[in-house]
Amino acid sequence: MSGSRLNKLKNILRQMPSALVAFSGGTDSAFLLAVARPLLKRNILAATAVNASFPRSELLQAAALAKKLGVRHRIIADSPPKEFWENSPKRCYFCKKALFAKLKRIAAQRRLKYVIDATNADDAGDFRPGTKALRQLGVRSPLAEAGLSKQEIRRFSRAMGLQTWRKPAMPCLATRVAYGEKITLRKLATLA
Repeated sequence: MSGSRLNKLKNILRQMPSALVAFSGGTDSAFLLAVARPLLKRNILAATAVNASFPRSELLQAAALAKKLGVRHRIIADSPPKEFWENSPKRCYFCKKALFAKLKRIAAQRRLKYVIDATNADDAGDFRPGTKALRQLGVRSPLAEAGLSKQEIRRFSRAMGLQTWRKPAMPCLATRVAYGEKITLRKLATLA
């Protein structure tokens, strides 16, 4: 069954003439980029947003992987909105809305038709207020659309020779700060 979901993912991507991939370098986004690259050829751009909640080591790994896959890679300086620092339960919504609005502008400037992210089918069961922002902005989530689970993504990644197949989950550092407790650069630095 999972092979048919991989084929469904490829069919979804084939229907996209061009795309900007929100690329953290984690297991899911690495798999999405690796599958999309041969289908979209040169009509693809990987974009990695860098801010205080994204460790530098992750950026270096993401850049190396994009280069290995032969994908143009753009590093975007991201400054989360004030709502992020206030740290309400909607923190992720405000952060994603600001970031993906920026990615949509970059995609438009580059004449890339879609902005896609690596939300997978398992993410649907989690509390993810950022997903609402993605839907509002028209961001596509091909892995979720194809019904691919994290376990399947890891299995396919391993078969493809992607070293990210066993990479541990790396949620945003801000998720380690209790809601209602203000987020500061100092707190994020101690969590990195």
